[in-house]
Amino acid sequence: MDTVVLANRVRRHCVRMTNLGGSSHIASMLSAADILAVLYTHVLNVDPKNPEDPARDRFILSKGHAGAAVYSTLAESGFFPVSRLETHYQNGSDLSGHISHKEIPGVELSTGSLGHGLPIGTGMALGAKMDLGAYRVFVLLSDGECDEGSNWEAMMFAAHHKLDNLIAIVDYNKMQSLDWVANTLALEPFADKWRSFGWSVVEVDGHDHGQLASALLSVPAMAGKPTCIIAHTIKGKGVSFMENNILWHYRVPRGEEFDAAMKELGAWE
Repeated sequence: MDTVVLANRVRRHCVRMTNLGGSSHIASMLSAADILAVLYTHVLNVDPKNPEDPARDRFILSKGHAGAAVYSTLAESGFFPVSRLETHYQNGSDLSGHISHKEIPGVELSTGSLGHGLPIGTGMALGAKMDLGAYRVFVLLSDGECDEGSNWEAMMFAAHHKLDNLIAIVDYNKMQSLDWVANTLALEPFADKWRSFGWSVVEVDGHDHGQLASALLSVPAMAGKPTCIIAHTIKGKGVSFMENNILWHYRVPRGEEFDAAMKELGAWE
């Protein structure tokens, strides 16, 4: 499937899933849709027919509150039926609001408490090196999540052990929870901080599929170093009244807002 088509389908699924289940974090899902579409179309060595293949690449969604975006991507990629997405956030469903690996083929790790994905991904990458495995570990983080000290410990550890099979992608939409990142705990100079911790850093437009593919297909950016891809994104991307609007971190699309969002995202391709 074309990456642009996949990203738009993921956005439509997410708006519909959050509407049906009454869950939040839609804006966080929309900012990551393009990253996920490029990863699952062009980059990750994964097979929906053999999701437990020991040689597979590992993908971890550390910003676990955007789980519906990964569920949608996996379903559209053939890991499980698309119809299952309608159960998201419903009583008894395995498709929990924060991403869960339980009974969900293609999901490596349950996350939700921020700051866990990169440390665990670092351990997986070290394990691959020790076992002489060829697989890579990709971790998608939020920018606000980088307030967590556990990430910086993992960054030091990864650089020390030369884990060039580890790729961190930061969904840098400049917003977190109830305010702008810069007003909460400023990250800048963000790229320089990663470099000072021993990582190679690439900055891209996180909605430009060409830039994303070029960066992700060129990892490691430098042999012997883990790679950080800082993807500059817009929170709520794709729905005009959600873009850069902090209200939509927690708000549920209902009624006329739901109809307007689906109209903007267009028809199913």
